[in-house]
Amino acid sequence: MVLAQAFTLIGKAVRSLRNLAARLSSDRGGNVVMIFALVMPALIMITLGGIDINRITTVKARVQDALDAAALAAARSSHTDPVKLREVAVVALRANLRNASVEPFADSDVKIQLTKDQVVIVDLRVQVKTLVANIVLPPYGKLLDDTLPVNVHSEVNRSSKDIEVSLVLDITGSMSTNNRIGDLKNAANQLIKLVVQPPEKQTPYYSRMAIVPYSIGVNLGSRADAARGPSSAATSITGAVWAAATSKPITAITRASPGVVTANSHGLATNDYVWISGVSGMTQINNAAYRVVRVDANRVSLQYKSGANWYALNTTSANGYSSYTSGGQIRKCLREDCFVTVTSKNHGLSLNEGVLITGVNGMTALNTTNSGLYEVFERTSSDAFVLPIGGAVYADYTNSGTVQCGRDGCVKRVFRDAQYNQLTVFDQSTCVSERTGPQAYSDATPTSSTYVGRNYPAIVRSSPRSAGNPCPSATLQPLTSNVGTLTNLVNGLAVTGSTSGQIGLAWGWYTVSDQFNGLWSSNTAAAYAPTKVLKAVILMTDGEFNTPYCGGVVARD
Repeated sequence: MVLAQAFTLIGKAVRSLRNLAARLSSDRGGNVVMIFALVMPALIMITLGGIDINRITTVKARVQDALDAAALAAARSSHTDPVKLREVAVVALRANLRNASVEPFADSDVKIQLTKDQVVIVDLRVQVKTLVANIVLPPYGKLLDDTLPVNVHSEVNRSSKDIEVSLVLDITGSMSTNNRIGDLKNAANQLIKLVVQPPEKQTPYYSRMAIVPYSIGVNLGSRADAARGPSSAATSITGAVWAAATSKPITAITRASPGVVTANSHGLATNDYVWISGVSGMTQINNAAYRVVRVDANRVSLQYKSGANWYALNTTSANGYSSYTSGGQIRKCLREDCFVTVTSKNHGLSLNEGVLITGVNGMTALNTTNSGLYEVFERTSSDAFVLPIGGAVYADYTNSGTVQCGRDGCVKRVFRDAQYNQLTVFDQSTCVSERTGPQAYSDATPTSSTYVGRNYPAIVRSSPRSAGNPCPSATLQPLTSNVGTLTNLVNGLAVTGSTSGQIGLAWGWYTVSDQFNGLWSSNTAAAYAPTKVLKAVILMTDGEFNTPYCGGVVARD
């Protein structure tokens, strides 16, 4: 087509020159003939040279388009080595220059480089054969060479980015309905294959994915402590006592106001506190703490406490007391309430905190009463505390035992179930719950003041009745480019528990945040740089979030 246009232009030029020559030859002025003879070769050169210049301009535009396409192809590739980039560019360049009016060129004529700013720069110099400018016009000689050079230049800014995607997957109980979990697995596996490129395509830009399965929380496995902080373990018990002396046998109790107890050589003084147990007949007096008024070395009268005051104990029949028949023990107490004081160095307990007592020898009732669950009645020092139990059923302590704190942050959570008004104990899991406090809605690095919440899941039990709400077994997978690791995790997911989607979403964010890199040993998230890395969190769920927390335990409201 280019040749046809050129011959058409040449034909027009020749006809124009012929007409001009005819007009000049008919002119009878000598000066005109002389001028014509001098100007004619220059006019011919200008006319024919313009044809070649027009043709070269057209060819250059095509070469420029071809080089732009080649630069784009190189930029879209994953290569960073100039040799590999040239290979990609040359293939595209030659394909786009097929049948173009350019002289053959070598691959090495294509100059290509990748700058530190990820700009692909390509330069090319080709030769274009002239059609008419190489004609010899005496006495001027050749107008131009047989070929003319064409220089083209192209630059492409690679707009690709590193990709970090967190896939947050709902594996709660409702996902078992209508095979929703199966649909979720299929969709997740398809997404993994779309996002995560094979190893040979992980440069110059990587694509990685994290998987965050969630139900009542997110299971961090061995990483849990790094996110929620260390857990407070049990402390050793070195003493437990409620009595200040050995017991004395009771031989008589009067039915009077006040009632008088006979216990030979009792050793008591006025305002001492005692515990009475084991009395037959007047059983109403058993298992209670009293204050005494010394009558003599063998007798004391009793007082009971009401509010802040002490009053004489009326043991008459009118007050509902039966006659004493036999037996009984009276024993001096350390405290007016005869409660047990436990010694445990640096126990760290607070008033009303739930605790679990185990392993005590001698005073074994501490281990079994209420399954060993208590609330701290009084914190007497950093090494001692009082439990709201005591009396003759608690034998003398001999050795051993531990006390496990029950507040949020301990290995076990001991709390009073408001619905049943009963102390309950839950074990800590490796799941985590939502973060509270000023950094609740940020991705601040977990520290002593910004740890995330703990999870104490409900267990299956008959009293108080609970169907259980366990921590899911599937653990969080940090960012990775290993497709097999990701698909194996997805395919092994099992449904369980209620829906804490807010926790799943939070950890989706955390896995692509460089603020949480301290939790991962490898494949850490890149720093926030919107022009260099794309970060995304994708949630797959079937319903609303219905599981809030209070102090590490799923709240009723």
